[in-house]
Amino acid sequence: MTSPRNWRAPLLALVTVLTLSSPASAAQHPVGASAAAPSATPDRPSYDVKLRADADGSHWTGRQTVSFRNASRTPLRSVDVRLWGNGTDGCGVPGAPYPVRVSRISGGTPRPLAVGCTALRIDLPKPLPHGARARVSFDLAIAVPDRIHRFGRDGAYRFLGNALPLLSVQDARGRHLDPDVGFGESFYTLAGDFRVALDHPDALVVPATGTTTRHAGAPGRTVSTSVARGVRDFAWAAGPFRSRKVTTPGGVRLNAYWTATTPPEGVAVSLKDGASSVDSFGKRFGRYPYGELDLVMSDHLDDFGSMEFPGLVLLATESDGSAVVHEIAHQWFYGIVGNDQFAAPWLDESFAQYANQSYYRDDTAGCWEDQGRWPSDTAALTRTMGYYADGRRSEYVRVVYGRGSCALHDLERVLGGPRMAAVLRGYVRDHWLGVATTADFKRAAQAATTRDLGPFWARHRIG
Repeated sequence: MTSPRNWRAPLLALVTVLTLSSPASAAQHPVGASAAAPSATPDRPSYDVKLRADADGSHWTGRQTVSFRNASRTPLRSVDVRLWGNGTDGCGVPGAPYPVRVSRISGGTPRPLAVGCTALRIDLPKPLPHGARARVSFDLAIAVPDRIHRFGRDGAYRFLGNALPLLSVQDARGRHLDPDVGFGESFYTLAGDFRVALDHPDALVVPATGTTTRHAGAPGRTVSTSVARGVRDFAWAAGPFRSRKVTTPGGVRLNAYWTATTPPEGVAVSLKDGASSVDSFGKRFGRYPYGELDLVMSDHLDDFGSMEFPGLVLLATESDGSAVVHEIAHQWFYGIVGNDQFAAPWLDESFAQYANQSYYRDDTAGCWEDQGRWPSDTAALTRTMGYYADGRRSEYVRVVYGRGSCALHDLERVLGGPRMAAVLRGYVRDHWLGVATTADFKRAAQAATTRDLGPFWARHRIG
């Protein structure tokens, strides 16, 4: 996620924008044993979703089924489903219920909603042994909130990011039921497969994660079915979007969608930079695996900014373009190489910002010094979103976007450009569609040099 301002290098300028933002963003390689700890469970999720929209895409109702495997040696007795779309509204108030609701659950027994109505625990009928699969199903009702947001609306346009319930993760550190802190991201999911059928009026254009086929439904309606493999989330939008498709020299299809008021110059710049950067990052980090990528643009996202989802990015777009390069970089850092975004936000935002600046060949020779002193004695690159949520929101921007990207540029100067490129490519390869940690990255960097990087990590407060 990033700000709509200062597309090429959103660092300290992000402080004001994020502070004003709405409160609360067939695979090429198989998942290897090294990609995720064996105890991360439930894994290999498969989501099957069928939803029907009302006349303008504000309400979607239907049923969702998710099957999963127990990767842990310990029998799995329950699963947690995250309703991240409720993160901003919590449990709502009388007369204004929370926007994502589930009911008629089968395959287990639900407990009461928890964590501000963003977590639903479902007890399984019997313990699920290691390697076995199970499934749960539920009716799903989604009401798009009346706000400009990644899960919200802009005039006649609807954005449904974080709207689909997802399985939470259990690992060696326990159950991950962190809250949505109102800015940045708190998500942690394992890569899985999605098949989502969206029944909607013909007048609505529906960009979505994955490869989409469309066929006629009932009179005046279309069924858009999207299939995505090896992704961590699924997002879509709906509205009378204008659209254009281009194919990059590297063979990736970009599907651009924009609102009627989005400046055409900004659309053109975003398409140009998007096509160039997805090929550039593919050469540098490993080929983009999904074949196509949707760019969904609006000029009314000033306060919110932009947001990445697998195979779809939501872009605040003005005449001079958008943060498309930063958001496309997220396809690798959080999308392909996953991380616990609550525990280690720098592993996706700092890396995406570093890639963004490298793409534009920004002069970063003195960026660490330019950042000035650390904002506090307790600041560090490896702080969690919980730390930033405790009255340190501006520190989040300065550290995660600013000092994080500068630390990576400094590491490139220590290792040298070719060796840094090799480190990143190997890091992506080794954690392809898995989950990486700060320790994983430090090991990859240290393996590339005989120089002790301990002082470097200490200087940059990378614990």
